[in-house]
Amino acid sequence: MEGFVQVISREMLKPSSQTPPHPSKLKLSYIDRMFNDLYIPLIFFYKADESRGLTTSNHLQISQRLKQSISNILPSFHPLAGRLKSSLSVDCNDAGAEFIEARARAHLMDSLYMDDQLKHYFPSEYNTFNHGKQARPLLVVQITFFDCGGLAVAVALSHVVADLSSAMAFLNAWAAAFRGEVEISHRSFGTSAYFPPLRLIPFSRFQRLFVSNENLMTKRFVFNKEKLDTLRQAATTPSESAIKDPSRVELVSAFIWKHFTEGKLKKSKTKKMYAALHAVNVRPRTNPPNLLENVFGNCFMLAMAFACIKDLRLHGLIGKLRSSIRKVRGDYITKALNKESFMKDLFKLGFLLVMGRLEWCFFTSWRGFPTYDLDYGWGKPVWFTTSSVPSKNLIIFFNGKSGDDIEAIVTMKPDDLKILDAQINLI
Repeated sequence: MEGFVQVISREMLKPSSQTPPHPSKLKLSYIDRMFNDLYIPLIFFYKADESRGLTTSNHLQISQRLKQSISNILPSFHPLAGRLKSSLSVDCNDAGAEFIEARARAHLMDSLYMDDQLKHYFPSEYNTFNHGKQARPLLVVQITFFDCGGLAVAVALSHVVADLSSAMAFLNAWAAAFRGEVEISHRSFGTSAYFPPLRLIPFSRFQRLFVSNENLMTKRFVFNKEKLDTLRQAATTPSESAIKDPSRVELVSAFIWKHFTEGKLKKSKTKKMYAALHAVNVRPRTNPPNLLENVFGNCFMLAMAFACIKDLRLHGLIGKLRSSIRKVRGDYITKALNKESFMKDLFKLGFLLVMGRLEWCFFTSWRGFPTYDLDYGWGKPVWFTTSSVPSKNLIIFFNGKSGDDIEAIVTMKPDDLKILDAQINLI
């Protein structure tokens, strides 16, 4: 199957009309700058459906309509057509988004769940860490047509301008435009007014501790109902101190954190701290409510939990995770404007990272986003997934198609991934 995807064409799509008046530069917040060399890769697979107009005979027409609909909505998402100007801002210059068309000499249904082939649905330059590549497009789309008539829609969106919530807002608007519907919405761009630009944190060093070109491996794990029930029983049985209603994300996060930490403790002779960092979408957690509801950008904070290496019981770790995540709300968020709360925690985290005193697992959950509802008019995707991201110890959660499973995309060093794999097989 190696090399079964062939790129047919590449072009830069410009906004189809003049963008509304807007600042020529989009200032970056300190949240943006934490991960501004990363792309968010999203892949949606659609089965051929003659009744909905998705067949081998109309691939050319579909490709043209997809390109035109992107151009039509870019004026409403003007930062996506810009370029990273420096570590502090994006130049909203309408340089365009890249559109790639490819062919797969395979049947779509035979290509699903082939994790080692996902890299072919993205151009290689957006699958790696490229520090300081300011001329790269911030939005890249690759459409791959299969011999059977199905297709894959892959989107790589720069983390400098968007989180997953913003990425889904763009995708839903694009799908609506393709269907011929007009989306009316009011959104503001950028979060620097809420999480102001800061020059004090050594962001380049901070990024390199999370994002790396070192030897990493990525594997997809599926936690089905049986595995989740087993974890829940293990977490709730011990004593009256156990949390009675752990969520699926809490269960799987604590399990991975536990075995990652135990594996590190067996190999390391130096004293370190062991953290679980959870990305928390702050939009529904602000006070006043709806403060960030229509903001397009990075609206998340890191909930930080630290393990006590003398007690790595599952229910205890779940309690620490829950407590850290629930802390990120209301005043904790708004005080970030005055460089309090999260800023203090971020400086502490940065110090531990720079001093080499921290081992971490970085969790982000996409389960709250309706990725299986993205419909261009061909019906819902038969599979949604993501490609590997060059970020060490990154764990991405999202729903399986049934809604009962949790899929976890885990990127770690090979030895750490091997230990985790063995433990998951024991559940």
